[in-house]
Amino acid sequence: MTETGPVRAITMWDFSWLERRWPGAGYEDWDRALDELVERGYDAVRIDPYPHLLAADAAAEWELLPIWDQHDWGAPGRIGVRVEPALTDFVAACARRGVAVALSSWFRPDTTGRHRDLRSPADLAAIWTATLDRLAEAGLLGSLLYVDLCNEYPLQLWAPWLGREDDPSRLEPDVHRWMTESLAAVRESHPGLPYCFSFATELRNWSRQDVSALDLLEPHVWMAHPEVSDFHDQVGYDLEACTFDPRQFAALVAGGEALYRSRPEHWNALLRSAVADMARWSRATGKPLVTTEAWAVINYKDWPRADWGWVKELCEIGVEEALRTGRWAAVCTSNFCGPQFVGMWRDVAWHRRLTDRIRGAPAEVSLTTAG
Repeated sequence: MTETGPVRAITMWDFSWLERRWPGAGYEDWDRALDELVERGYDAVRIDPYPHLLAADAAAEWELLPIWDQHDWGAPGRIGVRVEPALTDFVAACARRGVAVALSSWFRPDTTGRHRDLRSPADLAAIWTATLDRLAEAGLLGSLLYVDLCNEYPLQLWAPWLGREDDPSRLEPDVHRWMTESLAAVRESHPGLPYCFSFATELRNWSRQDVSALDLLEPHVWMAHPEVSDFHDQVGYDLEACTFDPRQFAALVAGGEALYRSRPEHWNALLRSAVADMARWSRATGKPLVTTEAWAVINYKDWPRADWGWVKELCEIGVEEALRTGRWAAVCTSNFCGPQFVGMWRDVAWHRRLTDRIRGAPAEVSLTTAG
């Protein structure tokens, strides 16, 4: 799908679309969730099709392991999932509503260790080719917006097949080779789609990075990210420990809003600067931008004394700044735009106001393919 015209209003439903289907989890009724998404003005969604599991056995039930129990994305405990026919059913449901689907993968771990089984860029390309083949057989390739081969590459949490205990750099030749070789192979099999790897780190040294193999840039930009500000340090929030430690979110609730309210101009300026930097990267490379995770704090949820107001303020600033640059082909309103985040989701007017701005904004760029 080559984009021309209006900017897309996109959201991230990650692996939650398939995992959070127990009563009250938000996605147990896809028709209802998608109708509510459209009601809020969104016309694109980014999901995980579990390519490593689909390629191994699409119809099998895989027992997934929790990667956290303190966040509301995905399942906080062990859960069984079947990728098919769920994937084709979900993409078809999106297509019926005119909602484009972006694919990505967080390489969710399961009891068999499949998430670590990739040994080469060719292996990464093969599982994605199998996934796209399946959607092509179902007549659904035309519903895809773009394909992100790995979420927030190369963080070891999301790219476990690199075999690293640390978070490597995209400046390392072998880490870069995984991108270029896998993209070339997938593009050869399905040349009609835009491809990328999304990024959340090393966004400040963008001028040193070779992104010529990517069709688009998908940076995840937050005011509270350690590369942007010392917000977490001042609050006493440990991003490394937050996955299973309830004390971290307690610290964010206790001090986050007060810290932001104490100097809103300071924190807003840092966010604006980070957004402007990504626009400079886009102009320097000629690549369009898409952002599906942004703009305030990285982690948040419904909780006692956890007010959404200040988070929404920051998100609105991020959206407006991104649209002002004209370099974004698709823009999210936050990384909390899903039915499991009730306090954010229920404010239909807020979503509609921002998505109206997004979809009505002019852009200098469009999503196209390099292949």
